[in-house]
Amino acid sequence: MESGSDVKIGIPDDYADMVRALPCFGKLAGHEVVVWNDAERDVDTLAARFADLDALVLLRERTRLPGALIQRLPRLKLITINGPHPNIDVETCTAQGVVICVGHGRISYATAELTWGLILSSIRQIPQQVERLRNGGWQSAVGTTLRGRTLGIIGFGKIGSVVASYGRAFGMNVLVWSRSKGIEAATQAGYETTTNRSEIFRRSDVVSLHVRYNKQTDSIVTADDLSLMRPDSLIVNTSRAGLIAPGALEAALRAGRPGFAAVDVYEQEPVPPSGHPLLSMQQAICTPHLGYVERDQMEAYFSDQFDRVLAFATGNPVDVEYPEALLVNREPRA
Repeated sequence: MESGSDVKIGIPDDYADMVRALPCFGKLAGHEVVVWNDAERDVDTLAARFADLDALVLLRERTRLPGALIQRLPRLKLITINGPHPNIDVETCTAQGVVICVGHGRISYATAELTWGLILSSIRQIPQQVERLRNGGWQSAVGTTLRGRTLGIIGFGKIGSVVASYGRAFGMNVLVWSRSKGIEAATQAGYETTTNRSEIFRRSDVVSLHVRYNKQTDSIVTADDLSLMRPDSLIVNTSRAGLIAPGALEAALRAGRPGFAAVDVYEQEPVPPSGHPLLSMQQAICTPHLGYVERDQMEAYFSDQFDRVLAFATGNPVDVEYPEALLVNREPRA
């Protein structure tokens, strides 16, 4: 696109219709912006929607951009996203001169806080007791406290380290398993660590997953791991559903080890109308991937993204992840 020219921008998967209400949306004044609030996945439909776009602003990995789709978008010049982007066919984008700009470094305190909210909700059975009270009942269960119990952290990265600090503030014993870099950081922070991942499941009252999802971590939590947990223990997943082997969590809950689960992520998102097995299980608390979706974080998230679009429009791209795309002669692209 020519320096300073108007840009046609697409923002898909804004489920809560929040983007246009963010203060940073004003940065795009003078440019044509199209926002979609559904969760369309059909390649033909997406190709038609995105055909005239110059730039795509993505909300994490919600929209998949395979090569078959990228090849049908002759005008597309820019994709911007924050964080990991396994949903984008980088090779095809680079070959066709589609620049990918990526933001790194922000800590999702929103996800860490939701994680702690899920832990408290499950350990005290808050949703169940609220529902019982609304239906005319009174106390029907006795929860437990967290103080003095063990919090197992799998993955001591940006979010895992924050959740560990919450555990410490609540008087929990924190046990960490992570890669060598995470183990070193956890040790320096004064937490107990282990290189034996099974120990996390055997010893912890609460296990919380904070590992980045990729080919190496796919199904990293197995049925055997879950069987090591006690009948009164809790596993929490606000990271990615694929970290747990398919069907393993549902089977483990039916078997009674662990006794409880709190999840914010699912294999298919949004969860289809037919539902998900965990939704029918009283031992599970389920939220619709709310982790990073919080007003302040979305303002910062999209503000960064819009700045990248504007920089690209003026011929000064920033946060370019694969600079080879800048060298591709885009003319002609039919």
